[in-house]
Amino acid sequence: MTEEKLIAERERLAQMWYFEHKYASEATYIGGMDEVGRGPLAGPVVTACVILPPDVELLYLNDSKKVTEKRREVLYDQIMECAISVGIGISDAGRIDEINILEATKEAMIRGVRDMSIKPDLLLIDALKLEDLDIPQVSIVKGDAKSASIAAASIVAKVTRDRMMVELSKRYPGYYFEKNKGYGTRQHYEGLKKQGPCEIHRRSFLKTLDSAWK
Repeated sequence: MTEEKLIAERERLAQMWYFEHKYASEATYIGGMDEVGRGPLAGPVVTACVILPPDVELLYLNDSKKVTEKRREVLYDQIMECAISVGIGISDAGRIDEINILEATKEAMIRGVRDMSIKPDLLLIDALKLEDLDIPQVSIVKGDAKSASIAAASIVAKVTRDRMMVELSKRYPGYYFEKNKGYGTRQHYEGLKKQGPCEIHRRSFLKTLDSAWK
């Protein structure tokens, strides 16, 4: 990276600490929270909450969707090494079918926070509100691109879920979960046509897409 690009990247990262600085006087531990996997046809929804040390430098930290897989893996290791505390919550396909994806996501988020070794005094959340969690919260639309803590949570949740889907692909071959991570790709639909749904498919999602795979 050239010196000019490094300066530009550090300036971008500095902007991503805006919300953490804004609320620093109100909380000792500010946790960023995000989810991954609300849209796929199969697999769990995974959430993460991350408390970062103030102004820690994580070059290329961003919304996980804007970061390459290789870079996400590097950032994941860096985040897990430097974070003050990390919490991960998971709701599986059965739970998603039982209570719907939104409520399953919220449930996973709450479970992840409650399992943290050091719990946040304030939560920055990407466009959600957790009514059943007694911690002050700030909902930020597209927060994973605006907050360092939420971006870190986005990376942790994404890498965690992707690794899970790769492992699940070995147990449930033929759907190409290792490639599509449960999303509705052509290969995934072909697998559904040949084999029908497996244990980790979300039946409530498939009902609205019958024509795509039957």
